[in-house]
Amino acid sequence: MTCDLCKLLAAPTDAVVWRDDKLAVVLVDEPGYPGFTRVVWNGHVKEMTDLAPQDRDHVMQTVWKVEQALRGTMAPHKVNVASFGNMTPHVHWHVIPRYTDDAHFPNPTWGAKQRDASPESVAARAALLPQLRAALVTSLES
Repeated sequence: MTCDLCKLLAAPTDAVVWRDDKLAVVLVDEPGYPGFTRVVWNGHVKEMTDLAPQDRDHVMQTVWKVEQALRGTMAPHKVNVASFGNMTPHVHWHVIPRYTDDAHFPNPTWGAKQRDASPESVAARAALLPQLRAALVTSLES
């Protein structure tokens, strides 16, 4: 198995917060960005338009529920939602809470670093992860 997302979804891990028969919600261990989440389609599908319309709706409804849980739990200044994965054959969406004091703000997280993030701010946000997990499960189960 050479696909990183297939490996992630197949392995027992705490990173997978919620899943159903079509997709999974994964907390990403991205330094400086507690709450960074991905919504990952289970199978190898490269583009949203390769999915049936009802599956596209399911993906996006999940993304919006993740965004809502992030906003309600972590109170970010902004939430970035993006679909990348040029090297990964899985439809997946990144849902990233952003703060005016994070290392890259206002640039994207892959852009030029603007400052060192305060370790205290990052730690305070990381302390919210158990609440975020619970909020995600509650939102996604409804």
